[in-house]
Amino acid sequence: MFTGLVSDVGEVLSVEERGGLKRLRVACAYDPATIQLGASIAHNGVCMTVVDFGPRGQGAWYDIDAAAETLAVTTAGQWRVGTKLNLERALKIGDELGGHLVSGHVDGVAKLRARKDFDGMAHFDIEAPHALAKFIAEKGSVALDGASLTINKVDGDAFTILLIPHTLAVTIWGARKAGDDINIEVDVMARYAARLSEAK
Repeated sequence: MFTGLVSDVGEVLSVEERGGLKRLRVACAYDPATIQLGASIAHNGVCMTVVDFGPRGQGAWYDIDAAAETLAVTTAGQWRVGTKLNLERALKIGDELGGHLVSGHVDGVAKLRARKDFDGMAHFDIEAPHALAKFIAEKGSVALDGASLTINKVDGDAFTILLIPHTLAVTIWGARKAGDDINIEVDVMARYAARLSEAK
């Protein structure tokens, strides 16, 4: 589990095709002594497993495997050498839950329709996949590229978010632009509420 609070911005160092999967090497600022084989790290919201790692400068490098399903339903298939990724380590018992509970299981890919910058902040207009739109509610939470964000307004399949200067500075959102694909994970509470409603 994760909280949607990005703890580092990593960079893809290499991408290796291995049949039905891709092996990616990621550079990060994490202390290599704190990384373990089999550890879960969210990459733009996608929970992936560390399969190898080592020190790199003041930080570390580690390898992850992206399987065919991950490549098909997330933006992982678009990641190239130099791609920047929002990173988050798995939640530990006792950690502060400052965002909302995020599983790291991306539901689909949304589209960034427009961006408007003002006063150091940025207003984003996002279009959700139609099947996920029913889980999007004003003042609710959503994980976009792994960041826990609050929904401002909803209009059909589209919704808006507002990012403060800090979030723009410490995540990949500062470089996001119209036309970008965005990994989306809807709030698990919204999913269960909808399922219960359907069951009735």
